[in-house]
Amino acid sequence: MKTLVIVTHPSIETSVINKRWVEELKKHPETYTVHELHQAYPDGNIDVEKEQELVESHGNLVLQFPIYWFNCPPLLKKWLDEVLTYGWAYGSNGDKMKNRKVALGVSAGIKKEDYSEEGRYRYTLEQILVPFETTFQYCDADYRSFYAYYGTESEPGENVPGSDNVSSESGLEKSAQEYVKFIDRL
Repeated sequence: MKTLVIVTHPSIETSVINKRWVEELKKHPETYTVHELHQAYPDGNIDVEKEQELVESHGNLVLQFPIYWFNCPPLLKKWLDEVLTYGWAYGSNGDKMKNRKVALGVSAGIKKEDYSEEGRYRYTLEQILVPFETTFQYCDADYRSFYAYYGTESEPGENVPGSDNVSSESGLEKSAQEYVKFIDRL
């Protein structure tokens, strides 16, 4: 079955990383369905039944988003709240997420070392994303971790000292290829 990638970025057209990842995924429509929440629901009103059917018609699920205030964009939080319902995603009869492989693809606008116990924000990205892991564990899904691109606050072509991913055209291309490989390994 195809992998459903739910992309939540309020201005994907001005994005660097998320836009490039979407472009790469769309090269393989036989493997990935790219579902952009802001495009599907510009008014923020989510069609829960349609979203649940979309999840059910796919194998793996990937949530792709930029880190916003050390969390996800508000529309993705709303999607989680409204779509992962009792009796569907969890509860005595809620088994639609059970054993489904779920992962995250996130762009972090700062350097990786800032996401460390000794860094500027005192927490790792793994720690910040624990609520997602816990949510999917609660739904009996098979949470498979995340792929992250650090240092996106700089423009492509700038060197980001200390970053795992140099924000350059080659770094951007490499990240797109690595992201696809990460999803394929789910």
